[in-house]
Amino acid sequence: MESGGCIKFDLKAYDQRLHLALCGVSNERTLENFAWLANMAEERTAPPFLIASTLLVRGYVDEEEVRRIAGFIATLNTDIPYALLAFYPHFFMADLPTTSRNHALRCREAALKQGLKNIRVGNLHLLGSDY
Repeated sequence: MESGGCIKFDLKAYDQRLHLALCGVSNERTLENFAWLANMAEERTAPPFLIASTLLVRGYVDEEEVRRIAGFIATLNTDIPYALLAFYPHFFMADLPTTSRNHALRCREAALKQGLKNIRVGNLHLLGSDY
């Protein structure tokens, strides 16, 4: 709080099995830590103390997964900023397409329906039109 910095959590997936597939580890501790920090988010809103983001990976992170992540965040604090990030094929996932504009907009709508107030789509320059 004193530094004025923000803590950014990359919430890869809400589903335990999907998180294991993407990261090789459980997300249990990540979700616990995020919930613990969310309790402090109201102490400082500008700049936001806590920020969440999710990488939109075709075939893995779809509207349903974003809906579940956004629902989790919304139960803690609907004012926590949430960024949906376009994916760029690289490293182990070089065979996947970039996130499409339609995919990103559908995910944004899913997050809005969960009650989150501050949602943005990031990496706009990477968005494609493939699917």
